[in-house]
Amino acid sequence: MVNFFTLVTGYPGASGYGSATTAEQVTEGIDASNLTAIVTGGASGIGLETARVLALRNAHVIIAARNMNAANEAKEMILKDNKSARIDVLKLDLSSLTSVRECANKFLALNLPLNILINNAGIMFCPFQLSEDGVELQFATNHLGHFLFTNLLLDKMKQTAKATGIEGRIVNLSSIAHLHTYPGGIRFDKINDEDGYSDKRAYGQSKLANVLHANELSRRLKGASTTCYVALHPQLKGETGKYYVDCNELEPYALAKDEELAKKLWEFSENLVNSATKLKQIN
Repeated sequence: MVNFFTLVTGYPGASGYGSATTAEQVTEGIDASNLTAIVTGGASGIGLETARVLALRNAHVIIAARNMNAANEAKEMILKDNKSARIDVLKLDLSSLTSVRECANKFLALNLPLNILINNAGIMFCPFQLSEDGVELQFATNHLGHFLFTNLLLDKMKQTAKATGIEGRIVNLSSIAHLHTYPGGIRFDKINDEDGYSDKRAYGQSKLANVLHANELSRRLKGASTTCYVALHPQLKGETGKYYVDCNELEPYALAKDEELAKKLWEFSENLVNSATKLKQIN
């Protein structure tokens, strides 16, 4: 386990890595040439560094991003330093369930395997607003879009694992902000209410949802440095449903381990997706 002292100092934890460790260091010596990975939000920040290092380790990387100009620039930047990199880009606006479905369908049409899905993209501390599907924007973008995207690609990941014998990995990026959410964790009955809205608590709510989603997904499947470590490192083979900070397992907030809350979130998310889809069909 890692503690807050190691977070501040960068001192290595049990894994041998810490907050001072780079993505290149944690993946040194790993050959990912037989792997295909999707990185949402891979055009900037942690997502871009993740995409770059996965490509450096010879993985076929698909950058899924809202801004296609930025995505193509990221692709060219990676290729400039690594001419043999295998990089493709797809448009993905996680605040739009229509865009999520279109992106998943376009990927499936490529008839590629899928070993790694890194749900990285997100927005932070936004003023209150609703997505085009009528869902509070931070929850819609950070959680609901990834929830649907993951579900649409699960069968492909299962098929790939069965055909190759290589364990698939789904990585949900959360943050310590999952500690700072609304009372009770998720405002199920007030998810879209402006009354009582807090941009910071709404963000924390969405990050808590990321952890709960990973935990419930783990139960249902039984089956930038930290991201690459979790995605590629062989010492995590067989590990599932865990929360990692700076390449070390960290005990998450109590609500993040609540199985009933995770199940309720899963059902709530399914209902949101279904109701938004039906509303668009009617209109």
